Amino acid sequence: MDGTATRGAAEVVVAGHICLDVIPAMPEMKDGMGTMLVPGKLVDIGSARIATGGAVSNTGLALHRLGVPAKLMGKIGDDLFGGAIARVLRDYGQELADGMIVSPGEPTSYTLVVSPPNIDRIFLHCTGANDTFAAGDLREEALEGARLFHFGYPPLMRRMYADGGGELGGLLAKAKRRGLTVSLDLAKPDPASPAGEADWRGIFVKALPYVDVFLPSFEEILYMLRREHYDALAAAHGSDLLPFADGPLLRELAEELLALGAAVVALKLGEHGLYLRTTDDADRLAAMGAVASTVPLETWSGRELLAPCFEVAVAGTTGAGDCTIAGFLAGLLKGLGPEACVGGAVAVGACNVEQADATSGVPTWEAVQARMAAGWRKRGVRLSLPGWREDEQGIWHGPAEKGFRQG
Repeated sequence: MDGTATRGAAEVVVAGHICLDVIPAMPEMKDGMGTMLVPGKLVDIGSARIATGGAVSNTGLALHRLGVPAKLMGKIGDDLFGGAIARVLRDYGQELADGMIVSPGEPTSYTLVVSPPNIDRIFLHCTGANDTFAAGDLREEALEGARLFHFGYPPLMRRMYADGGGELGGLLAKAKRRGLTVSLDLAKPDPASPAGEADWRGIFVKALPYVDVFLPSFEEILYMLRREHYDALAAAHGSDLLPFADGPLLRELAEELLALGAAVVALKLGEHGLYLRTTDDADRLAAMGAVASTVPLETWSGRELLAPCFEVAVAGTTGAGDCTIAGFLAGLLKGLGPEACVGGAVAVGACNVEQADATSGVPTWEAVQARMAAGWRKRGVRLSLPGWREDEQGIWHGPAEKGFRQG
């Protein structure tokens, strides 16, 4: 398969949530998704594509396609959907299926993905065996030789947020003790679910001291840290809150997460790009695990950046955030500085949305870099960024950045 890593020792272990995605081809809905969601209405759609989904599949396969050797570790049942997930992963490489945990008698997670062109997608999701994933499922021998451990979607995994998040903290601590760099991604829970009602600030207190790179979306972290603010915005403006992610609010949220223990915070902003804020604590940066010895740490200290998205024709947004994360982690593993990491991240995310599924749009890292070097146009910044400046590469620098000079 084009754009995949060669077989060998894994540099990164991607663990957490995995499911089977059923993605029907959808017509364009110029009047919005509401025209489809009418009781009793028959909607004519196309054939369905079957693919693996969730953080393990989306981020793991995107890294694989970029050329980064990856090991995937998710929990599935011994049912028809579990077998389908294993077969899909084996099609990419037998080694990608070898790390899966098969739990007899448990249902495999699946998702119905409703993703019309140019409209953000809706997920109808069954968490299945993901709910029983625990720290004990992380086999330490599976971490041998790896430099980075990425865990995704704990809000969709019951053991990870139950009882105050002790299980999540224990799992991340296990990877951290092995000397790996640890990264963490979230998912926004249903507000009415137990995950939606969990004390996420308290969970972060336990988890973030072991997290070197934290990569949630703006809406997820606003919901989890400032629920009243989130609810007020949602009541007044509906589900799309990204236009309200201005510079001061992004900075406040990121700095709170840094204070809770993370070294690097990257907030995904959908079509608006990727925001980055890093600690200026040299000791915390040096303690970032295996990648600390290969990246130019001085360039990562006290940074505040925003990388706008690239211009593309959007076929679907499934997996966009996960592929953006894969681009960021690939840059980190290659020893790059923060500008190159955020730029590569949004470029990989842009490649992803040119296809309807979660990962097939992702090419090799070299192809992404060549496309950027050829003058790939960026979207204009539409967020309010008072006092920010743009550099010659189209990366925006915030006033909280160490050594910032307004130009």
